[in-house]
Amino acid sequence: MNFSIEERYNAVVITLKGNVMGGPDGVKLHEKIHELIREGKKNVVVDLSKVKFMNSSGLGMLISALTSLRNAGGDLRLANVADRIQSLLMITKLITVFKHYDSVEEAVKSFETDPPVPVEQAT
Repeated sequence: MNFSIEERYNAVVITLKGNVMGGPDGVKLHEKIHELIREGKKNVVVDLSKVKFMNSSGLGMLISALTSLRNAGGDLRLANVADRIQSLLMITKLITVFKHYDSVEEAVKSFETDPPVPVEQAT
């Protein structure tokens, strides 16, 4: 798995490419998420349009990133979720945990219309 990063308006877009299966790639993504949080960039969209395969470890990477961002007062949203990955999210019931959108543009715009709820207010 590789990933690229670009900033759009009030969000950071991370485009994952290839097979998302955790391991060393998961560590790199985890480090990047924490670097973004330190920089005050807490609204993240993960573009899955170039993902060929994702296993449970790959899902774990996304859950870890989501948790870190939400604990920091931000959020992670998914874009371009292919049918096979959406099925995986449905089977694991994570479809209700992740906010997902048909395009990166919709996901980025969602931060304006549906901002993250600070952790202290969410409880």
